Amino acid sequence: MHPALAKGGVAVITGAASGIGLAAARHLARSGLRVCLADLDDGRLEAARALLLDDGALADEVMAVPIDVAEAEELRALADQVAADWGAVNVLMNNAGMQPGSSIFDIEGNWDRILSVNMMGVIRGAQTFAPRMLESGEPGLIINTGSKQGITTPPGDPAYNVSKAGVKVFTEALQHALRNMPDGKVEARLFIPGFVWTPLTAGGRAEKPAGAWTPEEVVEFLFASVERGDFYILCPDNEVDRRTDEKRILWAAGDIAENRPPLSRWHPEYGELFKEWLKV
Repeated sequence: MHPALAKGGVAVITGAASGIGLAAARHLARSGLRVCLADLDDGRLEAARALLLDDGALADEVMAVPIDVAEAEELRALADQVAADWGAVNVLMNNAGMQPGSSIFDIEGNWDRILSVNMMGVIRGAQTFAPRMLESGEPGLIINTGSKQGITTPPGDPAYNVSKAGVKVFTEALQHALRNMPDGKVEARLFIPGFVWTPLTAGGRAEKPAGAWTPEEVVEFLFASVERGDFYILCPDNEVDRRTDEKRILWAAGDIAENRPPLSRWHPEYGELFKEWLKV
């Protein structure tokens, strides 16, 4: 078991009121950690806390804190509250995210909010908690939720892609910095879910599509990958296996290395070539 996941430790999860965040909170609470649920105060947060209590967690082992991760002051207040009540944080999962849709010229006016939540919420979360985690001298684990869209950047939602690409680059730099700190016991991991059935991906559908994993399935994969020591936690789903993900990632990198048009998978001159290459 990763030392940061030891029973009695402290975990803080943003975006914890539903979906992957809630599944991760339940997993860690069942493993004996004290869990702070952080999310917008929209009625779901206390319901999430009640669910952990129903699972068997004690009342003083679960904390629910309303927070907007786009606000640096609220992140600092969250860190102060957890430190005052429970002490050092062992696990930080920067998971809060949104995907309202976007266009390249920001017709919807969503770009600032998407970048503030999806990218800066992760960056500021790590910048707020990591120094305290290092100072405590205890084992620590920072999990940042990225996306395959931040790596292969498919057309259709550019603001979301930019935000998640930023999470990837930041988390790589964060782990590089952490592993070069003398006697450092804190690590970072990049969590890259596949198609997961959550309120973010439901799109008005009432039933889970066959191709999607449940939040519980993806969380089990996440922590199994942590135990293996993976940094890039690239999750498959019921539609896309790892080999296909790897081929898509390699093709995207090849656009630069081979000087192809950007997003050549969707370019009329390269679409069929990609399909044939995917079969090899």
